[in-house]
Amino acid sequence: MNTIEPSDRIGVAVDVVIFTVDDGHLQVLLSRREHEPFEDRWALPGGFVRPDESADQAAERELTAKAGLVGVFLEQLYTFSDPARDPRNRVVSVAYYALVSRDRLGAQAGLRESRWFRVDHGAGEVQVPELGLAKPCLAFDHDRILEAAVHRIQGKLEYVPIGFQLLPQRFTLTEIQQVYEAVLGHPIDKRNFRSKLLKSGQVREVDAYRTGAHRPARLYEFTRRTF
Repeated sequence: MNTIEPSDRIGVAVDVVIFTVDDGHLQVLLSRREHEPFEDRWALPGGFVRPDESADQAAERELTAKAGLVGVFLEQLYTFSDPARDPRNRVVSVAYYALVSRDRLGAQAGLRESRWFRVDHGAGEVQVPELGLAKPCLAFDHDRILEAAVHRIQGKLEYVPIGFQLLPQRFTLTEIQQVYEAVLGHPIDKRNFRSKLLKSGQVREVDAYRTGAHRPARLYEFTRRTF
């Protein structure tokens, strides 16, 4: 019977793409790496799966440790297993994506520097403009993971109203349209969007208004917070 040498063992890691929408833009949380490989490069929050936990549990732990987030929407995205994805050893990454509304974000936990970066994804190409246009701009294969996550939420938005995960409990119709436009990466017709949304039965108006410098705007809420 063949035996597995220690050098042939495969590590299992998780990487989490954490999205929010702020000021009309899709944003992703990145952490600066402190050690080689890819020292000082920006990367998705992640780490190795511990012997006593599942991949789901590891992803939830990383969400708390790197972003101070608990109880947010988290879903498995894809498994990335290119043998050359990690120069240290053979490491398979189970990728996840998380969606969180801006009002739930607090101070990021953890020792590493973490920041929110705007994501541009026009014409199907995903970029983080602040890090430059050259690829790869992120450590490991995290450009591919980020691109896969953006395409997943774009596709899912068409048939599952996951946009509510990026909104506060109550929101205006303008705010929900901004979320959809941020995720899809292009403007959408205001009248058609509102008509389709209100006819869908997914939202209902509440007896409250958003007040500010402009005319008060009616607030809405989703009829269900899970789908």
